[in-house]
Amino acid sequence: MSQTQASDALDERLAALESRIAYQEHWLDTLDQAVAAQEARLTQLERINVLMQRKIREQQQALQEGDAAAPSAEDELPPHY
Repeated sequence: MSQTQASDALDERLAALESRIAYQEHWLDTLDQAVAAQEARLTQLERINVLMQRKIREQQQALQEGDAAAPSAEDELPPHY
């Protein structure tokens, strides 16, 4: 193998390695963006979850207060009075 052929082979190997690194960097950037988007979505869903739990608690409390404040059948006057 002459020095020119060895140099060409090394150049080809270097080009192949550079290509693979560029491809891996592209996928790393793509995955990083996907993880960032998922993190943002998770944060949003966690906020929505907290708000929904708060609303459910408020509604349950309102129902309990409404049950306590609602007159029972014994407290109501018959319709002819």
